[in-house]
Order: sequence, then structure tokens, then C-alpha cells
Amino acid sequence: MTHIHPGGTADGAETGVPDQVARGGAAATGLVWAALGGDPALPERVTYGGPSDAAEDLLAARLPVLPAARSAVAVCALAAAELTARRTGRAVPHVHVDDGAVTTAFRSERHLRIDGRAPSAFAPLSRFWRTADGWVRTHANYPHHRARLLAALGLPGTADAADVAAELAERRAAEAEETVYAAGGLAVAVRTPGAWAAHAQGAAMAARPLLTLESIGAGAPPRRLTALDGDPDPLLPAAGLRVLDLTRVIAGPVATRTLALLGADVLRLDAPHLPESPDAHADTGFGKRSATLDLGSRAGRAALDALLATADVVVTGYRPGALDRFGLAPEVLAERRPGLVVARLSAWGGHGPWGGRRGFDSLVQAATGIAVIEGDTDGTPGALPAQALDHGTGYLLAAAVLRALTEQSRTGGTRLATLALARTATWLLDEVPRPDPAPRPTATRPYDPARCLTDSPSPLGPLRHALPPVAFEGGPRNWHRPPGRLGADAPAWEDR
Repeated sequence: MTHIHPGGTADGAETGVPDQVARGGAAATGLVWAALGGDPALPERVTYGGPSDAAEDLLAARLPVLPAARSAVAVCALAAAELTARRTGRAVPHVHVDDGAVTTAFRSERHLRIDGRAPSAFAPLSRFWRTADGWVRTHANYPHHRARLLAALGLPGTADAADVAAELAERRAAEAEETVYAAGGLAVAVRTPGAWAAHAQGAAMAARPLLTLESIGAGAPPRRLTALDGDPDPLLPAAGLRVLDLTRVIAGPVATRTLALLGADVLRLDAPHLPESPDAHADTGFGKRSATLDLGSRAGRAALDALLATADVVVTGYRPGALDRFGLAPEVLAERRPGLVVARLSAWGGHGPWGGRRGFDSLVQAATGIAVIEGDTDGTPGALPAQALDHGTGYLLAAAVLRALTEQSRTGGTRLATLALARTATWLLDEVPRPDPAPRPTATRPYDPARCLTDSPSPLGPLRHALPPVAFEGGPRNWHRPPGRLGADAPAWEDR
């Protein structure tokens, strides 16, 4: 059984987390750590703390968002601490999870300021719409998705929100979902949890584990990890490792942002023709370099081959199969580079009728019943207090990579980690232990996000941003470099 160790926050303030509340996060931590194949005794090295007298600000929701967020960060920090011990020969460092830091980091895109400016949020056509029989949620933040949505609805490119509302009001939600998807756009019908459980994709997700971490391909010798000699400050368990980042938006970039925090050389690659939000990159680009590469060209494929030749980790965040034609299917990567760690995430997973579909956190919330649970009493759908599926999946994916590296140092092999936002949604809906109702704590320190924010200069201008929530004794407290401009770097590794 996982136990809670009493302890203060990193700055020495009172813990402030009632036992009943902390147990929700600790129980979830133990279950996820077991799914990662970790030593069942190690979660006892995790302490929990943070502000407690402003619970309405701490990812408050009808679903157990804070316990889920707390456990995702905890297993990530614990995996980092475990790898640190492997490279230093010392005991596993203690891990501390601060609820304020977790809450702030899970809303990092909302707290970000770029030269004093708040990032842009959802576009006007990314929202809930009434239909003839319910609601539908669309995502049209990117120009090509907006164009496909309008084309699917038979509307001109100049159409506005009122035009879309009028058109969707005449359609059934399921019909709109299929019509927009067939045109390459993004829309899902808002379902209840029961309707999602009865849906073929919901059933496929429920039948899968939260995450998988498996050996693939032919055997490879144990990974040789250089020792972290002396008394380095900070301890960087991923130092010297090369991570190829083929992800977009939030979940994947959060995972690779975390690996960069821990010392990895992370190179993000984007297709030159595929638009990306500069604001999203400003939020998740900390610690990384960013390059563009046309994988459809001969020169681009040659550059990719050179990168893969010395890569240690490849992280992909596109729909299943989208990158296979470039030789990036997990099985092909395992054959090309035995000993690699391959980590992949997607919206709907690789199983079920939606396995190959595109998706985003907001759409998964709508399809799985989360939007109904978090909605208003009048039936209007709602949302979680953060894009918790994205952020939670990101930290879980980083944890899987770190655990894979530790296991490789013992037994070798090529490892594949797989997660999906829709499966994380099932975890949140049905599996995260919910704490017993607890009396209001008496601690007086309120949640103040400013305590978990800092200022950094960058090529993008002065940044006000969230500090990383992944913390262990002797570990890093901030990234070693700010985000640069999207695509500004060469598609090559830094010299070791």
C-alpha cells in the first residue's frame, strides 16, 4: 500500500493537504507506477503538499482532476529520480509534488505572457454548437481545419460563427460529426459517459490499459549511461540523451519539454507546410531547439536518417500511421536503430473505429462524456478547469520514456511507450481514486499562481511563464534555455 509521508512544500511552508485529499493522488500514483513496471516501494518516497485554503482554484471540478494531475506529475518526477539514482549510484532522491505548482503548470498556456501579451486562445469556430438533437464540438484553430469545417457544412470561406450556428442547428450531432470528419475537419458529437461507453471507440479504449510500455524488435544490449560524476547541480538524469520530437500542440510537447528540463538534447521537427501556433510553441518550447524538415523530399529524408542514426528517443504525436510512410513506424524504427525508445501518443489511440482519426483535448472531453459531467444544469456542455487530458498525458508519456531508459540500462532492448488522450479520459472518468469528502483545511496560505511563475528573457521577448512541476531533491528548478523561434534551428544535433 502507498503511504503519504508528512512533509512541507519546497519553500518550507506547511503541507496544507488533508489526508483524505492527498490519498486520492497517492493511490493513483501507485497504480500508474505499477503500470509502468516500477518498484512498488518507490512511491513511498513521494511527498505531497501545497496550498489548501483556496480549493476552488486548485483544478476544482466534478471529476478528480487534481488527484489525476498530481499523480501524473508524481510518476514523472519519480521516474526522473529513479534514473538519477541509476546514473549516480546513490539512493533514489525524494520527490515532492506541490499542488500549486501542478495547478499552475496544467494551465501553463493560460499563465504565459509574451512581452506582456496573453496568448491567443480558441478561434471563433472552435466551440460547442447546438444541433437539432443535442450538441457538437468543433476545433478550427488552424486555417486548414477551419476551411474543411466550412466546406463540409457547405459554407463559403467568409462564413462566420452565426452562419455555422444556423447550419448546425438544422443537423443531427452524429451526422455533423461524420460529415465534418469525412471532409478532413474536426467535430464530435457531445455524448454522455454512458453513450461513450456504448460506442465502439469507447469500448475499445476501456479494453486497453492506461499506457503500455513494451519491448519490440530484436534484442539490443543494455544501454550504457554515463555516470553523473561528482556533485552536479542540478542533477540531470537525461543529460547526454538525444530526443527527436515529432509532436504538436500540447500533450507531446509537454512530454518533450519535460525531458528537456531533465537535460536531454531535444530537437523538435515540423513540416514547413504545416502551420503551428507560435503562442503554443512559446509555451511548450522551453529547453528545446526547433527545426523544419520536409520529409517528403530527398534532402529531408537524408537529414532524418542522420538524426535517427544517433537518436536515443523518438516521440511522435500524430494520428496512428500518419508518419509510417517516412519510415517512422515503431517496428521499422526498432529495426533501423535497435535500443531506441519510441514513444507515441494520439487522440483516440490505435484501436477501434476512430483509431486513425485526428483529435484534440477539447474534442475528447466532448466525446467521452466529460463535457456533460462538467456542464451546466441547463444542459450546456462544460469543460475541465485545464486541458488536463493533454497535460496529464504529456507527463505520463515523459514518465514512460524515463522508465524505459532505466529498464534499458538493466536489460537492454528497444522500448515502445503508447498513450492516448481518450484512454486518459477513461482513467479520469472511471479509475482515478476519488478522495473521501474532507472538511475544509485550516491552513491559511492561499493558492497564488505568482509563486509558481517566473520571468525569462527569450528571442520571442520577455516571457512570464509557469515553473516546471516535476521536482526531486537536487533536480532542476527551471529550463536551461527559453523557447526560440519556431523552425529557427538547423536539423542537426548539438555537439556532445
